[in-house]
Amino acid sequence: MAHGERGSAVAEFVMVSALVLALFLGVVQLALAMHVRALTIDAAAEGARLAARADRELEPGATRTAELLTASLGSKYAQDVSARTIEQDGLELVEVTVRVPLPVVGLLGPSGVMTLQGHALEER
Repeated sequence: MAHGERGSAVAEFVMVSALVLALFLGVVQLALAMHVRALTIDAAAEGARLAARADRELEPGATRTAELLTASLGSKYAQDVSARTIEQDGLELVEVTVRVPLPVVGLLGPSGVMTLQGHALEER
């Protein structure tokens, strides 16, 4: 090993480690966002199915969605839940809409809100 390259392994290790750490945190951030998205869509669909029953109003569906989100993600994810009846392709559907904040790992990361919906066919 030449005298001029002495200590270069340590510098290379630090640079590569920083790159691997940044990649790892990016993957963790993406996985967390996808996890929150999946749980929110599932809760909204469950709330829509409840509200679409023939003997129910819309409000119990929104309440059920908020309960599921509070139990699985926390109360800050269940603050903006709404339910309404829509018509799509000649069918009446119940749509539960949830606006949740993007989860952020650490101080850096995307900020914003995801708007997600669940649908169910209205029973008569």
